[in-house]
Amino acid sequence: MRSGRYIGVMSGTSLDGIDVVIAAIDERMVAQQSRYSHPIPIAVKESILGMCQGQAVTLAQVGELDRQMGSLYAEAINHLLKQASLTPQDITAIGCHGQTVWHQPEGENPFTMQLGDNNRVAALTAITTVGDFRRRDMAYGGQGAPLVPAFHHALLTHPVERRMVLNIGGIANLSLLLPGLPVRGFDTGPGNMLLDAWIWRNHGKAYDEDAAWAKQGSVNQPLLQHLLAAPYFARPAPKSTGRELFNLGWLEQQLAQFPPIAAVDVQATLVELTAISICDQVQLAGGCERLLVCGGGARNPLIMSRMAALLAGTEVCSTDAYGVSGDDMEALAFAWLAYRTLSGLPGNLPSVTGASQETILGAIYPANHAI
Repeated sequence: MRSGRYIGVMSGTSLDGIDVVIAAIDERMVAQQSRYSHPIPIAVKESILGMCQGQAVTLAQVGELDRQMGSLYAEAINHLLKQASLTPQDITAIGCHGQTVWHQPEGENPFTMQLGDNNRVAALTAITTVGDFRRRDMAYGGQGAPLVPAFHHALLTHPVERRMVLNIGGIANLSLLLPGLPVRGFDTGPGNMLLDAWIWRNHGKAYDEDAAWAKQGSVNQPLLQHLLAAPYFARPAPKSTGRELFNLGWLEQQLAQFPPIAAVDVQATLVELTAISICDQVQLAGGCERLLVCGGGARNPLIMSRMAALLAGTEVCSTDAYGVSGDDMEALAFAWLAYRTLSGLPGNLPSVTGASQETILGAIYPANHAI
């Protein structure tokens, strides 16, 4: 087992920054020690959004963004090391998910693409880096996502209580931790993604802090029912999605089918879309006694209150109350997955992704001082 300090790096579909954490990890424990959130420059964010939403790009643009993201990840990691008064030699490895720019798990040639050159990360930090986690699962017929349910299971499962863990990032994903049953997990649909895109379009704000704008609006029921009729919501698991489907262009196509709707009412309707699409999946899975929520959406009081109202008899609470930072859950998960990779242990769960077998995930980029 490769116990030690690991760094986890995550920049998710919400594009609200690069989350970096340091954790001490062994076979029994994941103990977070330090964290840092690094901004993503607006120009880089716009490049990512363009690729995610299907704009035409050149190979040169893809390569340049790959290098830029690798440099940004290394910059964030080195900042955290300085903040924590640690050296590269104090870290066993980095687990770097990379920035997803396209995720296409279906069709004749399924693939997923994450940018952020891990060669550059390893070179600029002098730390062994593990990346490219998703494609090995896809090589065995899996969706390549979500990968965090295995981590949720390791940290938050309970022997008798029916629990589910919900991560609300740009996309929302649900992990089913039900006693006596295999772990399952899938993307439920949009989390914060459409909410953030809509407030950016209308007010130039990165997100709707405390749902202040959405609270001023009213849910438009015809629009809500139209959005809920999107085919993705009715698909059975395993399933995963991303910005290539649920993006601002998609939302505007739906809005074009209706008479003009006040922008604030659209925002309120998008909150309800997130809450209902999640709760429908919770109920279809048989419900739970406790829904543990992490990700940026856990700080949206309107989403949280709507889920509590829709799931009578279920305690809806943050994972922070159970010892795992909701803000850092995904970054911690990829630190843990790097530990699994270096320990020669599988990181995927076929019951979640649909892969034909368990497999070690990721590619290893050794530091010059070797692993």
